[in-house]
Amino acid sequence: MKTVFSGVQPTGNLTIGNYLGAFKNWRDLQDENRCIFCVVDLHSLTVRNNPEDLKNNSKNIIMLYMAAGIDPEKSIIYLQSNVSAHANLSWVLSCYTYIGELSRMTQFKEKSENSDNINNGLFSYPVLMAADILLYGTDFVPVGEDQKQHVELCREIAIRFNNIYGKTFTVPEILIQSKLATRIKGLQNPTKKMSKSSKDKNDTIFLLDTEKDIISKIKKAVTDSDTRIYFDKETKPGISNLLTMYATITNKSIEESEKDFSDKTYGQFKKDLIEVVLNEIIPLQNKFNELKNSIDYVNNIIENNAKKAIEIANKNLENVYKKVGLL
Repeated sequence: MKTVFSGVQPTGNLTIGNYLGAFKNWRDLQDENRCIFCVVDLHSLTVRNNPEDLKNNSKNIIMLYMAAGIDPEKSIIYLQSNVSAHANLSWVLSCYTYIGELSRMTQFKEKSENSDNINNGLFSYPVLMAADILLYGTDFVPVGEDQKQHVELCREIAIRFNNIYGKTFTVPEILIQSKLATRIKGLQNPTKKMSKSSKDKNDTIFLLDTEKDIISKIKKAVTDSDTRIYFDKETKPGISNLLTMYATITNKSIEESEKDFSDKTYGQFKKDLIEVVLNEIIPLQNKFNELKNSIDYVNNIIENNAKKAIEIANKNLENVYKKVGLL
């Protein structure tokens, strides 16, 4: 079986974009691959978090993984900080990563422009991400467009290390499963990616929003003066974004989705979109609430899956240590 690795930061509330771009795809991968899905809580330390919020968000994401259909018996789902090998390998790999490479990372440049907390963790974030991936012999990394550059650097680090010490790391491939899902934009600003940190409460659908809030947000989503429903992200970004959401949830193409609404009004379209969104999200919320009421079971899953991850990670870390001469 091929190994698939990916992860999500436990900062803020997750959005329908996170679900459609990640969880929905991950669920489909686990039957034919060895899947390892991490809550990358160490990465989240690059910004200042309330410690209690970080703990709660980390556990919530584990429960959202399971609520979305990721089976802890088929996949390994765990907290990054529970596996010390991530930090240990990150240090080793940092010695094989060049300052120039890290300086070119687009995400670091963007976050540096909008932050007064430009720390070394933010700068070396891609090295820890490389350790996350390489630690498990990962073949495929499902990521969005914003993380492709980091995976490309991970590949460079792996190739460099292999050239020096012989075959040690699997060089991972980038897996972008649904190009549609990675394009989910804000409901109020459909030219920008839907963000869990948006200041406009109507711009983002959160996975744990109430049914009333979801209905309200979709009804208020921006459209345009043209009443026809078709995809054109340049002239009709609002409608194109809603069509993308509809197509991704229903597993239809954009062309099929356009045909579904060729003779309907915006109001009818939004009504149908609300129905498919609620049909997707409400069962997830119900399962999440069941898990929240079975916290001992959830804690047991976290502990047992961490042990599985540690066994794989420590074996690979030991091999790296031997290669570089650490006793």
